[in-house]
Amino acid sequence: MSMASVDAAVSTVSIHRYGNGKQFLRVLTDGSAASPAKLEVDGRTYQTDSWTNVPASILSLIDRRLHLQPSHPVSLTRELIESRFPSPTYIHHNDLSPVVTVAQNFDSLGFPADHPGRNRSDTYYINKDTVLRTHTSAHEADIFQQNASEGYTISADVYRRDAIDRSHYPVFHQMEGARMWDRRKVPGGDIAKAVWDDLAKMPKHQLEVEDPNPTVHPERNPLQAEHHSIEEVEAIAAHLKRSLEGVVVELFSKAKRATAAANAADPTLEEEPLRVRWVEAYFPFTSPSWELEVFWQGDWLEILGCGVTKQDLYINAGISNHIGWAFGVGLERVAMLLFSIPDIRLFWSRDSRFLSQFTTVSNISRFKSFSKHPACYKDVAFWLRSSSSSAGGGLRSNAQDFHENDVMELVREIGGDLVEDVRLVDEFQHPVSGRKSLCYRVNYRSLERTLRNEEANELHGKVREILVKKLGVELR
Repeated sequence: MSMASVDAAVSTVSIHRYGNGKQFLRVLTDGSAASPAKLEVDGRTYQTDSWTNVPASILSLIDRRLHLQPSHPVSLTRELIESRFPSPTYIHHNDLSPVVTVAQNFDSLGFPADHPGRNRSDTYYINKDTVLRTHTSAHEADIFQQNASEGYTISADVYRRDAIDRSHYPVFHQMEGARMWDRRKVPGGDIAKAVWDDLAKMPKHQLEVEDPNPTVHPERNPLQAEHHSIEEVEAIAAHLKRSLEGVVVELFSKAKRATAAANAADPTLEEEPLRVRWVEAYFPFTSPSWELEVFWQGDWLEILGCGVTKQDLYINAGISNHIGWAFGVGLERVAMLLFSIPDIRLFWSRDSRFLSQFTTVSNISRFKSFSKHPACYKDVAFWLRSSSSSAGGGLRSNAQDFHENDVMELVREIGGDLVEDVRLVDEFQHPVSGRKSLCYRVNYRSLERTLRNEEANELHGKVREILVKKLGVELR
């Protein structure tokens, strides 16, 4: 059952725990049609409204928190990165609630009112004022205001309505970190010297790094000239890059050893040297900004994004005397590289054949596939209604609104982790009526067993039904 199907009668949708830690969801009604529905998550009750679009399948994952499960690859990846940011300089925040306000998730970070990330097609709303966080930065302003340490990391589960494929999942895990210096506390107020002094105390590495661009560029990577001097930013950039290069050395030296062990039986395979490079980038919360890329198994891969923190974030948090850097990384993305995990759905598996392969950060090994079951492809084609719009997210308030993420969400509701990917394979606009037709190909494949064609047909039949019911499309 999804929240889109909750009746107008008073309802309470609750996530409760059994003694074994598993969750169940129940709906209670009192028969009154005058009061709005309520949503209860972990003992806290929220009023729902026309913005509510979070389904039961997503709520059931809130308690999983893979980044805190011992020996889980997401948790091991978090531990490895955290080891490069020691206390007391850094405090690690790992257990923050995923339920945040719209103000925390968007307003505190300066998202404009018309930013697409605010759309119900992209974000899970509990009600118009409350969401499941879409990024760890939803907690940034609060931690800045607490001002409890010179640095911090946040690791957490985040939630986004997204595509269905082997690298995307509606719940994933992010990690962000920040380091700050207070102008009032450094000797003589000399930020640049204080940062260089801190850098001199950090461990060095022997990694060769490609970094051909200047620290700032007036068009491509501008200095926040009204707040920072070039000397300050040069120092902060050097500290940031050394810190994150150390993370890459920690992660990929272990990944290389795991790869070498897996390839030991083939003497023709040569070990390639670790190569990294810095690339200019744009992020809304930092300037100048960079991406760190690693050359891994024949390709340059983006590992993380970072930069000098926008001063407005400090000013809005009431710590305008601070200056510093910040970074963000997707834990699943790194874990897939580190452990050679081919499908993001595997992280959510409870199968011991998967979980037993991972132990500690000192014993990183490549994932060994325990099965490869056949794919089962099914197409669904439909006409959009002529009044459809691209606003999206209208599963409750307006079934005629259309956004591709709505299709993804409904397929997930029916097929869950039995769906490997969904792709748009054809679109057509009628030359006379102007109506638009879309065809999506759904790939049903279980990670743990062979899926019978009859099962796939049954699931696909339900997918076709729910697309008509919720989106108002006309099947072809």
